[in-house]
Amino acid sequence: MYVIALDIGTSGFRSQLIDLEKQETIKTVITMGHPLPGGNVMDHLDFAINTGRDVAHGLMVEAVKKVLERFDVDPSGIQRIAVCGNPIQLSLFQNTEIRDLAYAGESKQKNLGVYNVKRDARIFPANEIFKKTYPMNNCEIVVPPAIKHEIGADALAMMMETDFLEQDGPCLVTDYGTNAEMALKVGEKIITASAAAGPAIEGQGINCGMLAGPGAISDVNTEGDYWRLIVLNEKMEAVKGDLVDPVSGKTIESSDTQARGITGTGVISTIALAIKEGLTEKLPHLPEGRIILGDSIIITDKDVEEVGKAIGAILAAHMTLMIEAGIDYSDLKYVYMSGASGTYVDAEKARHIGSVPGFVENIVQFGNTSIGLARKLAVDPIRLCDVMQIARKIHADHLMMATSETFKDIYICELSYWQQGMPQEIYDEMIKMYNIKPFPPKLEKVNIERRVSRDIDDVGKKGLDIVKDIGTILEGPVEKCILCHKCEKECPEDAVVITEEQGKRFANIDSQHCLGTSCRRCVAICPEQTMDHSKLKIKHFLKIKR
Repeated sequence: MYVIALDIGTSGFRSQLIDLEKQETIKTVITMGHPLPGGNVMDHLDFAINTGRDVAHGLMVEAVKKVLERFDVDPSGIQRIAVCGNPIQLSLFQNTEIRDLAYAGESKQKNLGVYNVKRDARIFPANEIFKKTYPMNNCEIVVPPAIKHEIGADALAMMMETDFLEQDGPCLVTDYGTNAEMALKVGEKIITASAAAGPAIEGQGINCGMLAGPGAISDVNTEGDYWRLIVLNEKMEAVKGDLVDPVSGKTIESSDTQARGITGTGVISTIALAIKEGLTEKLPHLPEGRIILGDSIIITDKDVEEVGKAIGAILAAHMTLMIEAGIDYSDLKYVYMSGASGTYVDAEKARHIGSVPGFVENIVQFGNTSIGLARKLAVDPIRLCDVMQIARKIHADHLMMATSETFKDIYICELSYWQQGMPQEIYDEMIKMYNIKPFPPKLEKVNIERRVSRDIDDVGKKGLDIVKDIGTILEGPVEKCILCHKCEKECPEDAVVITEEQGKRFANIDSQHCLGTSCRRCVAICPEQTMDHSKLKIKHFLKIKR
């Protein structure tokens, strides 16, 4: 018999097939991207609200089905699937209420009848979700609880799977991703928050960016006058890539592992080195507007701005947590990093650039804590009782960054630094103007402990399999379409195709590649204003030619 651990992340899914008797990992399957349009959790929520929860749920189930099929085992032999993720992703997967997550105001939630929605632990038959697509008559699904409606199983996982809860002094844990979840522990009190870092933190929205996968540059180091690329191989291990001249792009020394793109951690390393090595005197400007790491792998000034938005949001959230908690900056002794970005990033460069507080003495890097918790629940569902007990004990307060004036003030300073090259001394003066105590200087040396070598430390004897195509075609009527095809040409991801069937015209959109709410260029450019994403429905049998 088999069990499956499934992490439904904002940027993609990670799953493991486990032999229940031996408790050994057989195989790991991950997706390159998310099936819903958009690059962050708010895009996904907006899509589900406007297009329909059933459509969003259908896309999620189709993607999970593709993951399960890659394990190549009889569905009747799967006994249990344990699923972890944030509240929005888990709600969409289960096709349960999401409107309370979309509207923060108490009065609005009460008017909608969705105030104080409970997201308790669940164990239910898998066929409630998969009966029509992938029947599993002998399987149950285990979902861990949320602490509060904003604080989901992924946040619970990052607390439980690290040493966070055992620390006596103030400590901070962050699960790095497009929506960076974080928690600050001060005595028995825990304050949680999230920072909408955006897709750049995981390599999306970057000129040559990609999610963490084989061929992705995950780090860059200096070797003499040149830069050594660190690239993920087929086993998701970080190995040496080419040695390059970052200004001319010349390859000084070739390697067996060739890069085909760069992930968010690689971009962070590139920018950190550019600053440290003096290649940029004023952000966001690079030498001749670019750094060249290989054939078609070019980091631009625009990429620096995008990463700056992400780093700035995370730094502002970290500092806001400490300020609102009333602790002195020097009181913070431990910082925990989890998630793919927290695993592969060079922690020294991360603290130099600001995604980790530079004044903290101890930094500990973990892997994917979400799938770690899912694995434990898949193997032994009795552990769910322990998880529920811990969730009840965590008296967490949630700090909404969207309504925090402290966060806004710090983030304005961060944007000025990243987009206008504001000097540090002026940055400090601006912070003082907002009645915020200036941040301490970075420590010269800190203790950095990396607990794992890769995001998922044990991929199993059958190794890692990557599902690159998880998109499903969405179809919507465009009754006033004049076949100008401007929407097709305007789409930056080539995700739109207009078709005509029996005299009726339809827009067909590849859900995986559509950028969602943050784009909508196809809607804006339509001269007849006939493109309406709220009318999209799932169409399985059509595949857009890319």
